[in-house]
Amino acid sequence: MFSITVRDHIMVAHSFRGEVFGPAQRLHGATFLVDATFRRPELDADNIVVDIGLATQELGAVMAALNYRNLDDEPAFAGINTSTEFLAKHIADRLADRVHEGALGEGARGLTQIAVTLHESHVAWATYERDL
Repeated sequence: MFSITVRDHIMVAHSFRGEVFGPAQRLHGATFLVDATFRRPELDADNIVVDIGLATQELGAVMAALNYRNLDDEPAFAGINTSTEFLAKHIADRLADRVHEGALGEGARGLTQIAVTLHESHVAWATYERDL
């Protein structure tokens, strides 16, 4: 399996419901380093996994929809604990939508998987992997 990974970051505010979250139940900020990995079993006709420039651009577009936002105020996240795991899935799903729409180019049609990792600190992160 071949893969490429592109990186971005987001800064958000949010809060959680539930005692398991302790002080994070209060509104707080989070800065996530975001890695998006695109996978395919064979390289395309240009011997690449996907156009790295388009992958970077589309990850940036997905991040722009979240960056500098209070996620508690976003209608799409109403009543949802926007945990690191949840956000990794959300980002992976938006990237998958962009692949299916053709935003990453025709060569991206050969992609078989996307994995998104959100690093919430230098010692903790969460990943969501999905098939395309």
